[in-house]
Amino acid sequence: MNSLARPYPLTPALSPKGRGSAFLWFAAALALSLVLSTTAADAEAKVELWDGQRALADVAALLKFTPRSLDTAGHQLTIDYIKAELAKIHVDPVATQRWVFEDDSGRAVAMTNIVARLDPENPRRVILATHYDSIVRAYRDPKNPNAPMPGANNSASGVALLLETARVLSLSQKPPFGVDLIFFDGEEGPKSLGAGDPAWHALGSPYFAAHLKDYYPQGKPEKAVVFDMVCDKDLALKAEPFSLANAATEVRKYWSLGAKITPSSFPAATTPYPISDDHNALAEAGIPSFLVIDFDYEPYFNTSADTIDKCSAQSLETVGRTTLQYLYSP
Repeated sequence: MNSLARPYPLTPALSPKGRGSAFLWFAAALALSLVLSTTAADAEAKVELWDGQRALADVAALLKFTPRSLDTAGHQLTIDYIKAELAKIHVDPVATQRWVFEDDSGRAVAMTNIVARLDPENPRRVILATHYDSIVRAYRDPKNPNAPMPGANNSASGVALLLETARVLSLSQKPPFGVDLIFFDGEEGPKSLGAGDPAWHALGSPYFAAHLKDYYPQGKPEKAVVFDMVCDKDLALKAEPFSLANAATEVRKYWSLGAKITPSSFPAATTPYPISDDHNALAEAGIPSFLVIDFDYEPYFNTSADTIDKCSAQSLETVGRTTLQYLYSP
């Protein structure tokens, strides 16, 4: 999906911050950890395994479950799909973090975060995250604001990105970090309207952040990357101000690697405002975290036109291969 990046009411913690203009360029040949016998160059060869068409097939599969918002049949079908795909590639262990959220009206909603851990014995951890819930209706649609919102870009794309990354990692030499793939629930808020809810707040990532010790009893992950809205055909990923305020070095590393793969997709620019998403809760829990998102998705954003024909296998590949390079870089 997109983990709805949203420019509406910002909390003081999300006020715009400045950033430096120079990108840091890193060497790719540093030796990996003792658990890794290969070189960074060897690992880079696996980047070609990241298949945008296969990821796009995941987007198509997820759209069959629309709507995928809280308390719908499609929501549970999405959970089942993610777990089934992870089982095919023997990602183990896969945990489900379950709780019940009660909204202002007293409605109780069952919530589920999905956590898949690669190389769980490695004490060094990195989080790759997205959200899998979608908004309940296409509230910005000029013709039918009550229509179901397909959410090809805004939610399905992030799920597809993580699933394909997991497939490639399962076939590759271990990176220096153990990787935790987290599929957050409730990013679109208690009303499942994302930016269409003036009182929006994420549900799954704050819950996970409040229970970090359940997964990291010995220490926090070293960093986290959150993905949202990453399949746009005209992909232009701009650095996000809150991310730069909390993880500037990691942002610049990721962008420098991406610019080597597809320069046009990684412009040296920032979004004009901070974007609220699942990276906020992780950053506020003390994990250097940043958001990878192309929020310029007009006129399709949160409309019934957010369909798979607006998505690009090449865009997914660009982000997926950049992410692999990032995981194996010093």
